Amino acid sequence: MWCCELKALILAGGYATRLRPLSYALPKLLFPVCGRPVLERTIEHLSSFGVDEAILAVNYLADQLREHFGEEYHGVKIRYSLEPTPLGTGGPIAFARRYYESERLLAMNGDILAEIDLGAMSRLHESNEALATVALHEVDDPTPFGVVRLDERSKIREFVEKPKLADAPSRLVNAGAYLLEPGAVDRIPKGRKVIIEREVFPALAGEGRLSGYVHSGTWFDIGNISDFRNANFTLLESEASGKAIVGKDAQISKSAKLDFPAIVGDHATVEDGAILGPLTIVGRRARVRRNARVARSILFDDSEIGSESSVEGAVIGNSATIGGGVVIHRGSVIAGHAYIHDKVRLAHDVYVHPYKEVDEDIASPGHVV
Repeated sequence: MWCCELKALILAGGYATRLRPLSYALPKLLFPVCGRPVLERTIEHLSSFGVDEAILAVNYLADQLREHFGEEYHGVKIRYSLEPTPLGTGGPIAFARRYYESERLLAMNGDILAEIDLGAMSRLHESNEALATVALHEVDDPTPFGVVRLDERSKIREFVEKPKLADAPSRLVNAGAYLLEPGAVDRIPKGRKVIIEREVFPALAGEGRLSGYVHSGTWFDIGNISDFRNANFTLLESEASGKAIVGKDAQISKSAKLDFPAIVGDHATVEDGAILGPLTIVGRRARVRRNARVARSILFDDSEIGSESSVEGAVIGNSATIGGGVVIHRGSVIAGHAYIHDKVRLAHDVYVHPYKEVDEDIASPGHVV
C-alpha cells in the first residue's frame, strides 16, 4: 500500500476506431480481458495503491460506462468528466481540472493494462523533482508509440512520438501512465484537442523536468483487435495454465468438455456435449448450447452460441447471437447485438457490424455492414 493520496484520471472518451466494429456497440474500457472489463482491472490495481478517487474522462458511449460503474467501484469513488467532443490525450486533463485542482495527478490511457508500481514511480518522480514522470516499457517495435532517450538519472532527454524505426532513440516507449504536477498541467492549452505527447512532453524533456520510470512487468496495449486478442490469450495462459477457471454460478453440463486453458464467466451456461477450448474465454451470462464447439475464441458477456455450431479463432461481441449449425472461421469478428442465422457459414476474417442480421453464407473476408 502506498501512503500518499493520489487521484487518477483515466482517458475513456475516444472513439476506439481501431477496435471497430466491436467498439461501435461497446466502449473499449468495457472490453473484457480474461472475462472482466479492462477498466475493472485497472481500478482494482489503483485501489491496491491507495487511490480512492478516479475521474473518467468520457465522451463516446459514456452512458454505458456510467451504468456499469456508477458512483463507486471497488472502494474507489468514480467521477465523470464529460467532454463536449473528444479532446485527445492532453485536453481531457485540462478540462477535468476542477476535480483535482492543484493536486498531483496520475493520468492514464484507458486502453492499457499494466500493473505499474505507483509507489516506486512516485519516489523516482520526487527524487528527480520532475514536473512529469512517464511510465515506460521496452517493446520490440517502438514505432506505434512515443519513444524516449533516457539518461543515467532516469530523466528523459528526448521524446519522439511515433518515429520511424531508424529514428527511434531507444525501444523504451510511453506506457500510457503519467504523474503530473500542477506545473505540467498548466502547460496544457485549454479548450481544444491536445496531444500531450507532442505539445507538452518534448518541451519538458528539453528543460530536464521530465522523468521516465521503467516498468518491466505486465503491460498490454489493447488499442486494436490483434493486440486485444494477444492480451486475452497471453493472460489466459498465465492465469489458467493447465486448468479451467469457472465463475460464480456458472452451469457446466457434466457431458461438456473443457480443454485447458479456458475461462467460463459468472452465470454462464455450457450445455450437454459442448466443447470449449483450448484458449477460450466465455463471458458473463454467455450461453454455449448443446454440442457446440468453441476454440481459440473470446465470447463477450451475454453472447450465445447455438447448438451444433463451430466457432474457431473468433471474437463474438456483447449480446451477439449465433444460431444453430453455424460455422465461423478464424479471424472473424461478430460485433455486439449481431445475429447470425441458423446454418450460416462465415469465411475467415469476416467482420459483422452491430445489429446486423446475416442469413446467408459469406464466402470471402470483408465487412458486413
